[in-house]
Amino acid sequence: MKLLVKWLINAVALLIVSQLVPGFVVRGVGAALLAALVFGFVNSTVGLVLKILTFPLTIVTLGFFLIIINAIMLKMAASITPGFDVRTWTAALIGAICLTVISTILQWLLKDPKRNR
Repeated sequence: MKLLVKWLINAVALLIVSQLVPGFVVRGVGAALLAALVFGFVNSTVGLVLKILTFPLTIVTLGFFLIIINAIMLKMAASITPGFDVRTWTAALIGAICLTVISTILQWLLKDPKRNR
């Protein structure tokens, strides 16, 4: 159930980012759901390997390099997902930042208050 909620949150976040960032295109709810699924898969496989390989660079940049890795993952997911397009690297970078912020806010808003007890 928790995984399904995270998937839906990421799909909604992708839709919101597509309205905010020029060059970041999601064509409908179905494309957002598929893009969230593909992005999650790419991020948990290729992204994990990249994060491990670039760990020293991430430490030197105080974690800011993770934004670039997320932008790369967005471009990779967009290249294999129909209805999802990230046209420029600038859109990927801004989209990665916005996607992180928006999905964090949505997860915080939907957090179960009983879980803290």
